[in-house]
Amino acid sequence: MLISVYLIAITAEAMSGALAAGRRNMDLFGVSLVAFLTALGGGTVRDIMLGNFPITWTQHPGYIYLTIGAGLATIPIARIMHRLHRLFLLLDAAGLIAFTIIGCNVAQELGYSLPIVVMAGITTGIFGGILRDVLCNRTPQVLRHELYASVSLLVALLYLLLCYLGIEENINILISFGVGLAIRLSAIRWGWSLPVFSYSPERWHG
Repeated sequence: MLISVYLIAITAEAMSGALAAGRRNMDLFGVSLVAFLTALGGGTVRDIMLGNFPITWTQHPGYIYLTIGAGLATIPIARIMHRLHRLFLLLDAAGLIAFTIIGCNVAQELGYSLPIVVMAGITTGIFGGILRDVLCNRTPQVLRHELYASVSLLVALLYLLLCYLGIEENINILISFGVGLAIRLSAIRWGWSLPVFSYSPERWHG
C-alpha cells in the first residue's frame, strides 16, 4: 500500500515542481530538473545524511522516467490544473505522510536512534519542497504556510509510538496515514498554522 501511495506522491510532487518552474519561465530542462528534485530530493538528502548507499532512486530507474515524464506532461495540461486544485492538495498531503513514514522506516532499518529516525522522516517528507522553492527563488512554503512540516513531525512521532507499542505494521501505517491526512487537510480547510516569528529591528529600535 505504501509503495502505491509513494508512486502517486512522487508523481504529484513532480507536477508541483513543474508548475513552480513554469511560474519562473524555465525551459524544458529546468522543468525536468525541478520536477525530479521536488519528487525525489527528500529521499536523496535522507540517504546521504544516513550514509544509505546506493541512493534509492539509483536502483529504480523507473522513478526517473516517472518523475521527469510527469513534469513534462504537466506542461500541456497546465491550463486546467486550477480545476484539479483540491485533488492536488490531497495528493500532496498523502505524499508528505507517505514520504515521512518511509523515511522513518529506512532509518529504523539502519539501526539509528529515535531522534535520527524522526529527522530522517521529516527530511524525506519536506526536503523536496524546500529544494523546489530554493531553485525557484522563493521562501520555502513548507515552513511558512498552514501546518505542513509540523504534520510530518507528528506523523513520525505517531508512527514510532505505534511501533514501540507493537502495533502490526500495516495497521500502524493506516493509523498514522489517516491521522496525518486528517490533520493536514484540516489545517488547509481552517488555516491552522504555528505562531510566526517576525523580526523587525526598525520597529523595535526606530
